[in-house]
Amino acid sequence: MDTVLNFFSSISWWMWIIIVLAIIAIRDVFFQKKHTISHNFPVIGHIRYWLESIGPEMRQYLVANNREELPFNRIERGWVYASSKNENNYEGFGTDRDIYAHQHIFINNAMFPFKIAENHPNTIDKSFLPCAKVMGAFNNRRRPYRPASVINVSAMSFGSLSAKAVESLNKGVKIAHAYHNTGEGGLSPYHSHGGDVVFHFGTGYFGVRAKDGGFSMEKMKKLVEDNPFVRAIEVKLSQGAKPGKGGVLPGSKISKEIAEIRGVEVGKTVLSPPNHKAFSTIPEMLDFIEAIAEETGLPVGIKAAIGKLDQWEELADLMLKTGKGPDFITIDGGEGGTGAAPPSFADHVSLPWVYAFGDLYRLFQKKGLSERIVFIGSGKLGFPAKAAMAFAMGADCINVAREAMMSIGCIQAQICHTNRCPSGVATQNKWLQNGINVPLKSERLAQYFKTFRKELIEITHAAGYEHPCQFTMDDIEVNVDDHNLSKELSNTYMYHKTKVPYISMQHLKDCKHLGGKS
Repeated sequence: MDTVLNFFSSISWWMWIIIVLAIIAIRDVFFQKKHTISHNFPVIGHIRYWLESIGPEMRQYLVANNREELPFNRIERGWVYASSKNENNYEGFGTDRDIYAHQHIFINNAMFPFKIAENHPNTIDKSFLPCAKVMGAFNNRRRPYRPASVINVSAMSFGSLSAKAVESLNKGVKIAHAYHNTGEGGLSPYHSHGGDVVFHFGTGYFGVRAKDGGFSMEKMKKLVEDNPFVRAIEVKLSQGAKPGKGGVLPGSKISKEIAEIRGVEVGKTVLSPPNHKAFSTIPEMLDFIEAIAEETGLPVGIKAAIGKLDQWEELADLMLKTGKGPDFITIDGGEGGTGAAPPSFADHVSLPWVYAFGDLYRLFQKKGLSERIVFIGSGKLGFPAKAAMAFAMGADCINVAREAMMSIGCIQAQICHTNRCPSGVATQNKWLQNGINVPLKSERLAQYFKTFRKELIEITHAAGYEHPCQFTMDDIEVNVDDHNLSKELSNTYMYHKTKVPYISMQHLKDCKHLGGKS
């Protein structure tokens, strides 16, 4: 034994390096069959794969300029990070954005800004900005709901996000008086820390799932009765990342906790089909919405990515005929979001938000239905100028997903689908989750929302209005071509939004249906 140890100890360090490299080379040439490069170029070929693996990080930190990256560039991420930390989010020496670029937004300011009085709600709270419409008011739901914030957390499931991330978001929306959409993974204990909740479900019916995989009204009624912080219900028809495509939850990922929350079996793979079992036609969907609203008393809405409009027109005609229909519609942009999807879907299926929203809003407006519905926008709108454009087009609220994730630590590593999220936000790995300080991150989400609302209010006042619902299509211009470079939204998308009934910010503050009151 001593002889063997003496032999190994006599080998110098550089010889060990040569031996290890020789072993790798032998493996590459004679044993591994998967990689042509490492077979043809043993040892050296591994450098190529290593450089490829760290390529996104190299581009993000060393190569790409401040405005170059997608889906969010460095300036956008930096604004969210600084806003969430209540740090200086200003920029000096003028904008570095190409203000002549296609789709650049211009907000037409007034000669004299809106002046707020000493006792105005925004004098007392500079970030007070509730929704101008009440969900469920037109349809006389028993428990109408006015969101206390125009910016809220979009649908992201526990399972897709970590437990600590979901808990941080829920505690954050409680502080910011916003609402938290559960995503289709069911209502978890991590959604139950005092923030208003919009319960969302899709074709898997997780959380309200019957034994046969269909919808259970009894479970829905019990969920609402047991959790009074659930203020509205959203039925997902499709999402921007992969409209018309179902999902698979592998059995290996279904722990006892997730099984209990989603109403499925431990360790058994679950399919979310593209279609709903509970309905398959527009009249059936309308009856389904009305049944849920009647049983729970809550406003009920639908969420969808937008493509063909014929079935939407059928829905609008039926709403006119029956006087019934969804209380709110969430329009999801084809830009995609936190949901993992094949590039063929994420890149090409469904319209980007501005086109999708314009098409759908115009359709409902022509039918005289726009005042009945609370329109919610979802698709990279978590920046004040983009939100102003959304309100000018007819949106009443916006939901943010990736921006909310960034406020609690997401670094846009773009490996959400691998369970290796380095920030612990989009992973079930306990070690990685331990990096999330829930009290700190919840404060950061709340601060991001407050900063967003404060800046949106300031932009609104600069345009001469009290509330962003007062923006019109002529208040915003957007670059569309090289000849007549900027056009008002009304000329770009060919409609004028319906005027939102509005009295004052104080009237909204005094509303008995205002959310955010724990």
